[in-house]
Amino acid sequence: MMRVALTVAGSDSSGGAGIQADLKTFQALGVFGMSAVTAVTVQNTQKVYAIQEVRPEIVHDQITCLFDDISIHAVKIGMVASVPLIEAIAKALTSVEKLPPVVLDPVMISKSGYALLSSDAQAALVRYLFPLAMVVTPNLPEAESLLGRTIGDVAEMKMAARDMAGLGVKHVVIKGGHLRQGRTATDILFDGTTFSRLEHPRIDTRNTHGTGCTFSSAITAYMARGRSFFDAVGEAKRYISGAIAHGLPLGKGCGPTHHFFDLYERAGVVSAEDEDP
Repeated sequence: MMRVALTVAGSDSSGGAGIQADLKTFQALGVFGMSAVTAVTVQNTQKVYAIQEVRPEIVHDQITCLFDDISIHAVKIGMVASVPLIEAIAKALTSVEKLPPVVLDPVMISKSGYALLSSDAQAALVRYLFPLAMVVTPNLPEAESLLGRTIGDVAEMKMAARDMAGLGVKHVVIKGGHLRQGRTATDILFDGTTFSRLEHPRIDTRNTHGTGCTFSSAITAYMARGRSFFDAVGEAKRYISGAIAHGLPLGKGCGPTHHFFDLYERAGVVSAEDEDP
């Protein structure tokens, strides 16, 4: 049976992040993707210019109508910019009789510095969505904002993961790409009892648009396929590392990761810069 994942997130007009990145990731990893759109953004590879939220009742109904019709094996929650949207999503998911694994990516600020989560919505995110989530995947700035303190090394990342689990979420992934120490990027995983550490050499590229969205949706895809927490995150790390290494030099800013790099290699497409036939 085809495995199915639902992304609840904002739309990225440039195609590198948000629901576009999520759906591409689901497809690349053999999972059928569906979406509930929370907002439409005006953005390109350089910056986010504006956001228009979808009405909360429409977001709620997008979710419930899909669960009424189709078996969904995992859910990813991305950009939810306001308290009414968060409450609508929580209401929809709590109405599901048997909720599948939920991966929550607490998107707060775009790469260009645009605020994607209002300050009052942060508390609502923890109150309403953390208890529903199986996994939460903050980067360092997001973890610092959620916990109200700075995180300066791997030991403090472990403490942050433990404290974040105390907020009600079952599993935590603290993404360490912003920790500029050494030549490796380190992520800390915590399942409430056991820590695990994922490391990968840093990749020197500017084409990193949508990395957080892609990583969390890859975790979601592998969970939809029945993988355990540590296994799903490990496979997702391999995938996002490849997608970054093959990033696409599109636009004048940060280009997107390459969601179908494996498929392109198998098809004999050398790079995004191949000449037209």
